[in-house]
Amino acid sequence: MKKQTYTTPNEYGYYGSFGGAYIPEMLHRNVEELKTRYLDIINDPSFKKELDELLADYAGRPTPLYLAKRLSAQFGTNIYLKREDLCHTGAHKINNTIGQILLAEKLGKKRIIAETGAGQHGVATATVCALKGIQCIVYMGEKDIERQAPNVARMKMLGATVVPALSGSKTLKDATNEAIRDWINHPDDTHYIIGSVVGPHPYPDMVTLFQSVISKEIRAQLKEKTGTELPSSVVACVGGGSNAAGAFYHFLDEKEVELVAVEAAGLGVNSGQSAATSQLGRPGILHGSKSLLMQTEDGQVVEPHSISAGLDYPGIGPLHAHLFETGRAKFLSATDQEAVEAAFNLAKMEGIIPALESSHALSALTRLSFSKNDHVVVCLSGRGDKDLATYMKYIK
Repeated sequence: MKKQTYTTPNEYGYYGSFGGAYIPEMLHRNVEELKTRYLDIINDPSFKKELDELLADYAGRPTPLYLAKRLSAQFGTNIYLKREDLCHTGAHKINNTIGQILLAEKLGKKRIIAETGAGQHGVATATVCALKGIQCIVYMGEKDIERQAPNVARMKMLGATVVPALSGSKTLKDATNEAIRDWINHPDDTHYIIGSVVGPHPYPDMVTLFQSVISKEIRAQLKEKTGTELPSSVVACVGGGSNAAGAFYHFLDEKEVELVAVEAAGLGVNSGQSAATSQLGRPGILHGSKSLLMQTEDGQVVEPHSISAGLDYPGIGPLHAHLFETGRAKFLSATDQEAVEAAFNLAKMEGIIPALESSHALSALTRLSFSKNDHVVVCLSGRGDKDLATYMKYIK
């Protein structure tokens, strides 16, 4: 059996006790095809060449690693922002969708489906489908369609069909359920571009590999700026957790680097209106893999809450569950109010308006202790344009 490290699941897709593929029989052929072919495809030199070219010339990589001087002075340390908000489409999501659309092409798929919460993954999927001329259907919770209207308009302008999820809390979990139903009904011609490090194996590993470009760049950029490749801490928000997986990846086996994952506490961890899965969850099966999951005593999914549509999810990816269980990463949470305050602070201190998701990561800076010589990297996973309607409610 293949040895498992933090960076690589075992042959069955498990990170420690979390992962695997728990899928209906109708999806077995699709998932098995992906599992047996994805590594060969993404390691093929011609695939890597096209991926690298698109990441550079289309997505705009590498993204800057910016020393935020006023923010650094405020917290008495050296704070660097990894500017994923400057990627084409406004978030890290494009890294994964470019990789997966190229993979779908190699697999001969003619139809793409996706789920989205904040809309950033939906926009990134619609974008690459337009780039390649492939049909695109995006499932999005009705509640998220209302609070992320600009992104819905962008998806439609890019030619995607946006289908509302009307069940449950009408958010990301429900959109994912609808996307999986679609895939079951269209197993032959459809590829499901999952937007986070969740779902059945090989998705958590595959999405992590496509997002690992973030930490690959951080290492090189930090060495150029400071002489060391290793930051003291890397801080990222976690819903499903793809930006965190990407920001952590090349530091997972560097034990001296502190990894800080920040979840959404909503109205408070114990308020009943939260999405702090590591604090509230128990092992369970959701969307095709075993991970930590907010659930009732009899195993029913507890509806999450966050002001941030991208963190409004009742589980976390299996890699993050493993990092939590083993203590490799420190898990914190930020309330809606704390996230909003962190967003306004960054806007006024550095002239950067962050996405609400990223604001949760920024909020953690108030609860971490640093020395003046530390190098702290915060993954600024997305920009705040999409959240202006929410932010406007707090402008006096």
